[in-house]
Amino acid sequence: MSESERTRITDGMSEAELDARHAEKMKKKKAARDKILATKTVEKGLLIVHTGKGKGKSTAAFGLVFRALGNGMKVAIVQFVKGKWETGERKVLEKFPGEVTMTAMGDGFTWETQDRQRDIAAARAAWDRAKALIMDDEHDLVLLDELNIVLRYDYLAVAEVVEFLKAKPAMKHVVVTGRNAKDELIEIADLVTEMEMIKHPFRSGVKAQRGIEF
Repeated sequence: MSESERTRITDGMSEAELDARHAEKMKKKKAARDKILATKTVEKGLLIVHTGKGKGKSTAAFGLVFRALGNGMKVAIVQFVKGKWETGERKVLEKFPGEVTMTAMGDGFTWETQDRQRDIAAARAAWDRAKALIMDDEHDLVLLDELNIVLRYDYLAVAEVVEFLKAKPAMKHVVVTGRNAKDELIEIADLVTEMEMIKHPFRSGVKAQRGIEF
């Protein structure tokens, strides 16, 4: 039935009839939804990737961090390239030392350091730290913030990272952020979200805003 046909039918209905029609429609939708949910029985730690050119990749990942904390989970965060930034997220999470392990291993963005060997060394140190956190028995979720950036610049071998993540503990959640996610990482991920940029204030001359960008 087309939208115009549905409109013609509902135009002559009373509010009570519309309410009854809506209730019946939602009842059928709930039954179909419940049937689908009944088939979803697997429990596992997820590999989640946030990528794309749009803003919000790390922001969404930190949202998952706060959700995990709200569910009594312990979280570890390794920031690969944002070491020089004093972010609002970091200030908040420092108030939860017993639940959050946060490590900023990067020396800043690659165009700031202008030292490839230094960036490679920082990436390797961050990755070694990340592997230890992923394999421990203490943390339930590990966020690898901007890992995609160091993979993009080949500071770490994507094959090494993929093979390790494929063998992570079964119930450990791992979240990876950064634009230009490698195809090999996307292939093994359970959940991949691509942020698309429609508009950004930076293009209109607006600098990064405290509380929004950092």
